[in-house]
Amino acid sequence: MLDYDLLVIGSGPAGHKAAIQASKLGKRVAVVERKTTVGGVCINTGTIPSKTLREAALRLSGYRDRDLYGASYSVKQHITMKDLLYRVEQVIQNEIDVSRHQLMRNGVHILAAQASFLDPNTVRLDYVDGSGRQEVRASNIVIAVGATTTRDPHVPYDGQNIFLSDDLLKLEKLPRTLAVIGGGVIGLEYACIFAALGVRVTLIDKYKQLLPFVDREIMDALVYHLRDCRATMRLGETVKGLELANDDQGRRVRIHLDSGKEISTEKALYSIGRTGATAELNLQAAGLEADARGRLKVNEHYQTAVPHIYAVGDVIGFPALASTSMEQGRMAACHAFGVPTHSLPELFPFGIFTVPGISMVGKTEEQLTELGVPYEIGVAHYKEIARGQILGDRTGLLKLIFHLETRKVLGVHIIGKEAAELVHIGQAVMALGGTVDYFIDTVFNFPTLAECYKTAAFNGVNRLGH
Repeated sequence: MLDYDLLVIGSGPAGHKAAIQASKLGKRVAVVERKTTVGGVCINTGTIPSKTLREAALRLSGYRDRDLYGASYSVKQHITMKDLLYRVEQVIQNEIDVSRHQLMRNGVHILAAQASFLDPNTVRLDYVDGSGRQEVRASNIVIAVGATTTRDPHVPYDGQNIFLSDDLLKLEKLPRTLAVIGGGVIGLEYACIFAALGVRVTLIDKYKQLLPFVDREIMDALVYHLRDCRATMRLGETVKGLELANDDQGRRVRIHLDSGKEISTEKALYSIGRTGATAELNLQAAGLEADARGRLKVNEHYQTAVPHIYAVGDVIGFPALASTSMEQGRMAACHAFGVPTHSLPELFPFGIFTVPGISMVGKTEEQLTELGVPYEIGVAHYKEIARGQILGDRTGLLKLIFHLETRKVLGVHIIGKEAAELVHIGQAVMALGGTVDYFIDTVFNFPTLAECYKTAAFNGVNRLGH
C-alpha cells in the first residue's frame, strides 16, 4: 500500500482545495510545502498582501472620499511603508492560521519539505528544518507549486531601489517616484496603488494595449484614471537597460528605453511576468517536461502527460487567479478519485484590484465582434445611481452585453467601487441562461450599486428601438 492516496505539492489556493476535497472523500492526503508557513505565494507575498496593501492605501490616503471632500483630503498626511504594512502583517498571520487549521482539522498531513520526483509515484522530501530526508509514495499527485516572479539576469536587483513584487513587503521607504516595468495585472495593480498614494508613477510596457483580455472601453477608463493621478504611460516601449546611480537627490534608478528615452526615478518595480516554480521538482524523473516559462500542460481534467499526476493553479498558466486555482484544485481531486463534477470555466469571473477596481465575466465586445455574434450593450454609470453618489464614486460604470436576438446575457464588465463583488449577480444570471429581461423584471434594494443592472438593462433594451 502506498503512503498516500493523494500527495499535493504546494499549499497555495489550488493545493489547499485539492487536499481538503480529497480528505472529504475519505482519502489519505498530505501537503508538501517548501516554506515553513502554509498558504503559498497567495497568502504570504501575493494576493492577500497586495489586496490588503491596496485597502490600507485607499483608507489612509483618503482616495475614496476625494470626490466628496476635495483632492487634498487624506486620513494621514505623511504615510509611511510601516503604516501600510501594519495591517498587511496582521491579515497575513490570520490567513496562515486559518489555512493551517483547515488542513489540520481535515486530517491532512502537512510536510515542510522541498519535494522532488524519483519516479512517477515516488517523491523525495528534503525537510526544511534540516532533519533529513524521506521518500513517500502516492497513488495520485497534484502539482500546485505556483509561480515565482520572473527575473532578468541583466537587471541589477537590490531589493530596495530595483525590486520585484515579492520584495515589496520589505521596502523601507515609500518612494516619491516609481517606475513600473511591465503592465500585466500585477504591475498595473501596484502602479494604481502607488499613484493613489500620490507617488509619481511611470508605467512602461512593450504593448500598446494594456490587458487585451479586458473590455477595451473599461481599459480605456482605467488608463484615464491613472493619468488623472499624474501617472505617465510609456506604452509600446521596451527597456534597453537599468542602472543604479547617485546624484544630488541620492540613490536613483536610470532606465534606458530602446526608443532613446531615459527615465530617472527613485525606485523601479520590475514586473515582467511569472515563471512556474518547477525547477527543483526533477520533473524528468516523473516523465514530465515544463515549457520555457516553467509551466505544465494539462488536459480538461488537469491531468499532465502522466495521467495520475495533475497540475493546477499558476503552474499551468492563464488565468492564474486564486479563485480559478481553487476550483482547479477541487476538480482535479474529484477526477483523481472518480467523483463527477460540474463547473463553468467559461463563466469564471475576473477581479483586477486596480484603482478603481475592474471585474468581468463572459465575453468582451472585441471577442464577440471577432466571432461574428450579434449583440447590443446597456450601460449604467455610477453617477446615475444613488448609491454611487453616497459612496462618492461618480466615474464607475457597469456594462451589460446581450445577444441581439435571444437577449441572453453574454458578458458583464464593471469598473468602479465594489466591482469584484457586483459582478457575481451577472455571473449567476448567465450561469442560469438568463436574459437581459431578468434585470428589468427584478426589484433591487435601494439604494445599492446592484441597481446598475436594472439601469443598464433598460439602457440596452431602449437601444433596440422597440
